[in-house]
Amino acid sequence: MNRHVEYERLHNFRDLGGYRAGDGRVVRWGRLYRSDSLGKLRGADWERFAGLGVRTVIDLRYPSEIEARGRVPEAPGLEYHNLSIEHRPYDQAEIPAELDPWRYLADRFAEVALDGAVELRQALELIAAGSEPQVFHCASGKDRTGLLAGLVLALLGVAEDDIAADFALTELATARLVADWKAEHPGRTLNWPGYGRAPEEVIRLFLADLAAAYGSVHEYAVGHLGVDQALIERLREQLLTG
Repeated sequence: MNRHVEYERLHNFRDLGGYRAGDGRVVRWGRLYRSDSLGKLRGADWERFAGLGVRTVIDLRYPSEIEARGRVPEAPGLEYHNLSIEHRPYDQAEIPAELDPWRYLADRFAEVALDGAVELRQALELIAAGSEPQVFHCASGKDRTGLLAGLVLALLGVAEDDIAADFALTELATARLVADWKAEHPGRTLNWPGYGRAPEEVIRLFLADLAAAYGSVHEYAVGHLGVDQALIERLREQLLTG
């Protein structure tokens, strides 16, 4: 099976299937996707997306981003949910170059995990309730999307090495993400050299921070997000084979 779904305008659309959980089951292919902004879908890209049979889109962006750059096209049978999980905006292009970039991003992830509890729980509830293909996305499919993907995979029992490897696949899209930023901001300079990057270290630091603060991702989900064990079991039944 191909993890990456190739599009002309999307750079970071991929299937979360195929990863092995701790109980020996495997994440189903074709059930849960992660992506950069679906507001870019049109023409042949839209036809390819429609062919996947996706029935639920979870957009993790700010409403202002959606207003400025659009959302997934409306279509019969396609549910759309905007759950803005990030509550403290920042401009990645202006991150000071002298900062430790991966520690800085992990700290932003920690803020999202703290502030976005309501929206993250809602996203997990939607994913656990769906029996047809779903996709969640942000702008680049990197940070907000990577955080939610990491949480889902961890709750499914996928090993940290696989979670980190999945996160780092965004590195294959970095050059195109940078090119898009420069095309959209012709009058600005991209000051941060880490823009568009997604090394494993970021998600590993974030997962370690959750473990230090809550004991584990599971305890974070239960204790801070308010997720119960029944929801976690529904998530596993929906997304794992066997």
